Amino acid sequence: MKRELPLSPLDQMIDIVSRFAHDDERYETVIPFLSLLRSSRPTPVTRGVLQPSCCVILQGGKRIHLGTDVLDYGPGEYLVVSVDLPASGQVLNATPGRPYLLLNIEFDPREIAAIVAEARIAMADDAQPVRGAFVGKSDAGLLEALNKLVRLLDAPAAEAAFLAVGLKREIIYRLLTGEYGQQLYQNVVLDQQDRGISKAIAWLKDRFDQPVKVEDLAQATNMSVSSLHHRFKAVTTMGPMQYQKQLRLQAARTLLLNGDIDAGTAAYKVGYESQSQFSREYRRLFGAPPMQDVKKLRA
Repeated sequence: MKRELPLSPLDQMIDIVSRFAHDDERYETVIPFLSLLRSSRPTPVTRGVLQPSCCVILQGGKRIHLGTDVLDYGPGEYLVVSVDLPASGQVLNATPGRPYLLLNIEFDPREIAAIVAEARIAMADDAQPVRGAFVGKSDAGLLEALNKLVRLLDAPAAEAAFLAVGLKREIIYRLLTGEYGQQLYQNVVLDQQDRGISKAIAWLKDRFDQPVKVEDLAQATNMSVSSLHHRFKAVTTMGPMQYQKQLRLQAARTLLLNGDIDAGTAAYKVGYESQSQFSREYRRLFGAPPMQDVKKLRA
């Protein structure tokens, strides 16, 4: 009689997540920092702002566009994002029988910096800025930690929320000590030390609807204008003013989707003085004029 082989950690997670994610949407779980995404078919390209997180694909495949960079990842691979990044993405591989399934684990960069210090993880101090998002492949230790986290979805809510905190720390530790740990360290810890690009991004987010001068941003972050441009583009793939423009347009799109307002009002609320400029830049980013784009999204 042939003995059945035990399921791999990846297959175990697929079985559990499939029970919780029934439809093509995002699912919040009893674990505050963990959400699930499912899609039974490939999707068109959509734009948004990636938040600091680790996204692990269990099944299917996805493509992320960061400026001119293209990042593809599939089962057992992850996308780590260390700063808020305007980006576009699409599900590439998904069918009703084998839907795209993804774990989204949100984190605060300060958590990563704390674990480096507490665990005394030895890293090289390379001052060169690196891209704020990268793709890596999960090793056995990381997959097992992820599997333990997903298994908590079957536990009582209070138990799951409490035990998940330790597993999140283990997952971050595994990422830092894995093959791509140096890149995560540079993205988060070195930037935390001098508050460089993270501070610049926070400054722009607080003032996305206001007129901004690059000189003021450089002064606020203790950098020269040329250094600011170089480091900001190295991390985000775009310059500070382009970044602010994308924040404005993303915010306007959200206002149009969630409220009963016209394009002119949305443009004014996010800082545009010219409605024609707003419509032109909105169409360039999203591929259609504001109200036509929103109508399509609602449909």
